Amino acid sequence: MRISAFVLPVVLVLVAAHETAWAAPPVPAPADSVETIRLRPGEPPAVSLTPELLYRILVAELAAQRGQYEDAAQELLGLARDTLDPRLGQRAFQMAMTGRNLTLALQSAREWAQLDPDNPEAVAASLALSASSGQTDGLARTLARRIDAADDKDQAIVQAVGIVSKMTDKRLALDVLDKALTGVVKTSSLAHLALADTAWSAGEPRRAVDEAYQAQALDPDSSDAAQRVLEYGLRVEPRQAIGDTYAYLAKHPDQRALQLLLVSRLTGQGQFDEALKLLDSMRKQTPEDFDLLYTESEVNARAGRYDAAKALLGEYITIQQQRRRATADGATSAQADVSDARLLLVQIAERQGDLKEAIRQLRSIDEPNLQFQARTHEAVLYGRQGDLAKARATLDAIKPADRRERTVVRLTLATIYRDAGRTDQAVEALKAADLEMPDTPEVKYELGMLLHQQGKTADFESLMRQVIVLDPDNANAYNSLGYTYVEENRRLPEARDLLERALELDPDNAYILDSVGWYLFRTRDYQGALEYLRRSYDQLQAADVAAHLGETLWMLKRRDEARRIWTEGRKADPDNDALKATLQRLGVQLP
Repeated sequence: MRISAFVLPVVLVLVAAHETAWAAPPVPAPADSVETIRLRPGEPPAVSLTPELLYRILVAELAAQRGQYEDAAQELLGLARDTLDPRLGQRAFQMAMTGRNLTLALQSAREWAQLDPDNPEAVAASLALSASSGQTDGLARTLARRIDAADDKDQAIVQAVGIVSKMTDKRLALDVLDKALTGVVKTSSLAHLALADTAWSAGEPRRAVDEAYQAQALDPDSSDAAQRVLEYGLRVEPRQAIGDTYAYLAKHPDQRALQLLLVSRLTGQGQFDEALKLLDSMRKQTPEDFDLLYTESEVNARAGRYDAAKALLGEYITIQQQRRRATADGATSAQADVSDARLLLVQIAERQGDLKEAIRQLRSIDEPNLQFQARTHEAVLYGRQGDLAKARATLDAIKPADRRERTVVRLTLATIYRDAGRTDQAVEALKAADLEMPDTPEVKYELGMLLHQQGKTADFESLMRQVIVLDPDNANAYNSLGYTYVEENRRLPEARDLLERALELDPDNAYILDSVGWYLFRTRDYQGALEYLRRSYDQLQAADVAAHLGETLWMLKRRDEARRIWTEGRKADPDNDALKATLQRLGVQLP
């Protein structure tokens, strides 16, 4: 029987252990048994490579080759228990994870950790899977003991954070980490940073800011602490956060990354003059830093100062072209930098409604890696001009390099038809693509969403399930199907399972948080709904989310807050159907 490359390392390791563990040849074990002897602590046991052991390894290997990962993991787990060899426990864990059987993976990880308790990878895998499955009893104590015993406290803290981050309930994760770090928070800036990040994920911005300031107090020079003071502080007390960041930069003027982050956040808050003032100071400090020209053009573009932005980009392009000519072998980023500048000019032209100029800039891009992006975007712009024939001709002229590019071309064509109001043609384009590439989840997903818009719910559900089979980690498919059930107020237990999986895959996705919040609303858990919907609205001030959040506040008798949220949602999207329906159903008149 052939032994594949998969199984050879396992067999050879066992043979090597068997050959080196003895000073004299061992007494042969009976053919129907597996004999093991534990060596020094931390070393794997010596294993007699009997015919039975070899046979069972080969059985596991063949199962894995056939995609029967659960069978392979079960066999390897049994071998690990029989031989006391942690390497087989590790392999069982890997097979179970490949097969996405988390229960079996947890059993295997625990066996691996029990057989090799000094292996940090084994222990971390066991704890992480326990956390992800909600088994947190004793987790804080275990993590605290590991941190206390570790020579490298910082590394142990990072490992603890990685473990609790697997937990779906972020508030519970914060509680576990809080208890685990009790022994080190008084002296460790990193511990406070970990708590700050976890608190932020748990939707507790005030706690996050407080932890960031405590980290900074312990390590005043920490750029990581200063960055979190700015990021988290902007949510709680923006003026103080910005002022404290300026104070830090006055003492650390070389912290370019933090300066650029501050520029970005000032721009995001609409403080364009303040952002440009900071950039001017940076340019005086480092006049040869030509990338600041590009950043300054971005700020002006965001501010709607398009003439200033275009002038700066022209200057930037000239400088980069000079760099490119000055380097004979082309060993600079100048070509790519010029292309980035032209892409920004494309955006400006689109905002100004000058689609011809946008197309001209796209055609001027000569960076090879951007050609595909430029041509597909050119087709989209022809579609926006109403020239669907030219849009299709542009796409037809593209020679896709691989399946991914072929998929993008098909999806782009469907998008062009959809945006032109030709939904039927978009559906036909996607159906043709689905026939051509039947195992492409992206095509099935977009087709399903369009069919859902046409009221073909059964076809939508079928396609979403196909997407999940083809791509079990596609959070959007779980979310779309789960949200549809919630919105239609049916199959809520299944909707819960779908949304839990979506949240596990993408815990910070605003759309998924909205779906989970709306599910909790449907099940009358208004306080739980409020938590998730607030987290969603913090990221995505969309009218649909505002409709859900406002209605939840309304049910909690917080009517003034509800009206304020609805007003914000209406301002963002005055014609939103979901918001209109909510207000009409509740009989609410907004000023």
